[in-house]
Amino acid sequence: MRDRRAGAGRRLTGLRPITLRRRLVLVLAVVVVVVTVGLATASTAVLRSQLVAQADQRLEQASQRLVDGPGPRPPGTDGAEGSGGSDAQDGQDAALPPTPTDDRSDFPAGFGPGSAVVRSVDGELELADHVSDALERTTLDDAQVAALQAVPADGRAHDVDVPDLGAFRAVHRTGDGGEDAVVAASTATVDSTVRGYVLVQAALGVAGLLAAVGVGAWLVRRSLRPLDDVAAAAVRVSELELGQGAVAGIPRVPAPLTDERIEVGQVGAALNRMLENVETSLRARHDSEQQVRRFVADASHELRTPLATIRGYAELVRRAPDEPGGGTSRSLDRIEAEAVRMSGLVEDLLLLARLDAGRPLDRAPVDLAALAVDAVMDAHAASPEHDWALALPGDDGSDGSDGGEAGRDVSDDERGDEGLDGGAGADALVVTGDEASLRQVLANLLANARTHTPAGTRVAVRLRDRPDAVEIEVADDGPGIAPDLRPALFRRFTRGDASRHRAGGSTGLGLAIADAIVTAHGGTIDVRSATADERPAAGAGTTFTVRLPRGHAEDGAVNDVR
Repeated sequence: MRDRRAGAGRRLTGLRPITLRRRLVLVLAVVVVVVTVGLATASTAVLRSQLVAQADQRLEQASQRLVDGPGPRPPGTDGAEGSGGSDAQDGQDAALPPTPTDDRSDFPAGFGPGSAVVRSVDGELELADHVSDALERTTLDDAQVAALQAVPADGRAHDVDVPDLGAFRAVHRTGDGGEDAVVAASTATVDSTVRGYVLVQAALGVAGLLAAVGVGAWLVRRSLRPLDDVAAAAVRVSELELGQGAVAGIPRVPAPLTDERIEVGQVGAALNRMLENVETSLRARHDSEQQVRRFVADASHELRTPLATIRGYAELVRRAPDEPGGGTSRSLDRIEAEAVRMSGLVEDLLLLARLDAGRPLDRAPVDLAALAVDAVMDAHAASPEHDWALALPGDDGSDGSDGGEAGRDVSDDERGDEGLDGGAGADALVVTGDEASLRQVLANLLANARTHTPAGTRVAVRLRDRPDAVEIEVADDGPGIAPDLRPALFRRFTRGDASRHRAGGSTGLGLAIADAIVTAHGGTIDVRSATADERPAAGAGTTFTVRLPRGHAEDGAVNDVR
């Protein structure tokens, strides 16, 4: 049962949704159809009832005249044939239906086309004729006479099915002198009239339905047009960049669409109130962030002097003529090391505060190949137990776009102009930007790989020449980054956990600074990582990809953020 319900739910979910416009037009069409069918059914029933009632009245009058007394002589007879006719013959002649040659206007009513008459006196059948629609007079057979005489003799009209002739309305009446008469009229005329009426109503109903759907669709579209305008205003708001920076002003729903006397106006007014609340909250958040950034910038700037003083006094004590004791020397070492670490943290905070403030960077041509060579050599000097490699376009005769491991390992003797010289394609790896900031990006990425991977890990730096940008990859085969840490990797003060062993000293600002600098240059920085559990066959590892647009050098010097 649960599986069937789940399958039905999936089928319903896959159905195409019906818009409000279509629903309203569909409801209007259903209402028009129901009303039209109801009116047509009622009017058809009334029309048929009236037609049948009129036919019954004529039949009752005709049957009464047949029973109460003799009528006029039948057509085709005259006095020249003698006066020997009996009263029975006169009564029989009176009941004859008219024929095309009959010109007697006083013939009993009800004996028109499609009628049948059966008359008997004292059990003797005197007349049993039928007049067709073409006014052809025929004699009824025994089965037809029996069907007509089976009608109840109560003087009221009844439905009867006459063999080979169809449906009739018949009146059976008996007189005091033994007369027995059945007068019947075919219902074909009534049915034909009703069918014509139904066809006319159906044609009018279809035309009315089409007109109602067309006019209804136009009215619904016109009535819901303000709702489209409200939706468009909401779409414009959704396309704004509200995640960071000052809020210049969120557009509102136009005033004509905020009249709360109508439903659309209620929606528009509610949306405006919500946007007002959002804008106020965003401005308050931005003001708070600005205060925090100013505080961090001021505090960082103020802390630079006392930290420099602490380091200076520690150095003076170390250089004093009197040699400090072992404990004092170790304390001085710790004071100097912590002062250096705090100075680095203060510089990082100050740099982030200035980047957040939007202070522009220097713009000049920067050779990324030279920066990569310097960064890799510095990383090798800082952590020789890691396996460092650098791949530049042209190292293996290619442009570096294949992403392979082609490149040169860095050893202790490759320190100088005779070592890594940037490769044959280094001239193409030039972007416009701030050299010191881009150097810090590479340094932070390599420091991140050195800090969070064990000794012996291979760290490869690859540069690729793209048509409109230069890509820098820093890839390692370390343990990888935990999945729950990846979304917050470029946030400030984000530190690795056990999946990325922290050998020490990480402040959680290195990747945030790299991201801010790359963003300030109009570039992007992405990360791909997998742990050994996620990729047991291919192995773990992490790859940072920096994409920097080439840009163009701007005229005039611009202040540096440092």
